[in-house]
Amino acid sequence: MPPANNAAGEGGMILVKLDDLLHERRMTLTELAERVGLTLANLSILKTGKAKAIRFSTLEAICRELGCQPGDLLAYQAGVEPAA
Repeated sequence: MPPANNAAGEGGMILVKLDDLLHERRMTLTELAERVGLTLANLSILKTGKAKAIRFSTLEAICRELGCQPGDLLAYQAGVEPAA
């Protein structure tokens, strides 16, 4: 099933701001991966915005380690179609 578009017929996308949060906290992706118990490859997929989903347990672990809220990590941008 294709993703739903908004009423104006424009798409949107979820942006992952993990890179910004890591930079602000002077933490590497490798360090975060070790702290949350995920592979570097899986966190890299999330960081680059190529992930199609995220488990709540993963989101909770990332927020716990970065001291942030889910809204600090994810943002919605209307009117933008994801890259194919």
